[in-house]
Amino acid sequence: MRNVPFDVEPLSGALGAVLHGVDLARLDDELFAAIEKAWLKYLVVFFVDQELTPEQQIAFARRLGDIHYHPYMQGLDEHPEILEIVKEPGSSYTFGSEWHSDQMFSPQPAKATMLYAKETPSAGGDTLFANMYLAYETLSDGMRTALDGLSGYYTGTGSRNSHGGRAREDRYADNPEMKAKLKRPDNVVTEAVHPLVRTHPQTGRKSLFIGGHTHSLDGFTEEESQPLVSYLRTHSVRPEFTCRFSWRPGSLALWDNRCTQHHAIADYDERRRMHRITVAGDAPY
Repeated sequence: MRNVPFDVEPLSGALGAVLHGVDLARLDDELFAAIEKAWLKYLVVFFVDQELTPEQQIAFARRLGDIHYHPYMQGLDEHPEILEIVKEPGSSYTFGSEWHSDQMFSPQPAKATMLYAKETPSAGGDTLFANMYLAYETLSDGMRTALDGLSGYYTGTGSRNSHGGRAREDRYADNPEMKAKLKRPDNVVTEAVHPLVRTHPQTGRKSLFIGGHTHSLDGFTEEESQPLVSYLRTHSVRPEFTCRFSWRPGSLALWDNRCTQHHAIADYDERRRMHRITVAGDAPY
């Protein structure tokens, strides 16, 4: 990219770039426009050595749209827009430790996610990202034609989701800090039907809309659905479609849920604390 107020360091050939020389605490309209342009090009952008107050992080997120509040988890008391994700040593469950796009199970899935690192392990705890444009574009002509007419059934909790029916309170049995953030009642089930191939409203490109929340094909039985759903999940995260980011305190990532998946790697046993904001999106088409 030329004539931008920062240096761009691509992380892979597929997606992802670190934008060096940015102070997000001094975000003006010109800088935001350049960041948004880079974000649409690279799908996920990263910033390092940031010192942001909650108010500044929220203000950055609101430039992208309205805040999407998590249906199952409470935000911070003074800043409900921010979900604090904490993993303590000995905790067995890692938030986001499967390939997915945020809030796929909502009627209007999240447009963007902003994750800001407050405390990180000495090693491990990286996040993987995958390019869903490439996942769609590398399918055969026949497969793309078949998928263009199909919809998926997506679920966020309950017996039909990718956690195999494991109740949310059970997931956080050994993490009281996260368990305390759970909203009640615990029997809320969020479900939605979306196209398996969606069109990005800003770029016009088509991408595969698949992930851990994809339960089955709409109008098909589970048995009929699973071979294709399983194939698409595996295909969509081929190594050549991915990049990997290593967190340090002060790092911030901004990714586009409309054309990416991500996966939090559960390879550490130290305290990790992150501040997450999701931005509201629209119904996929």
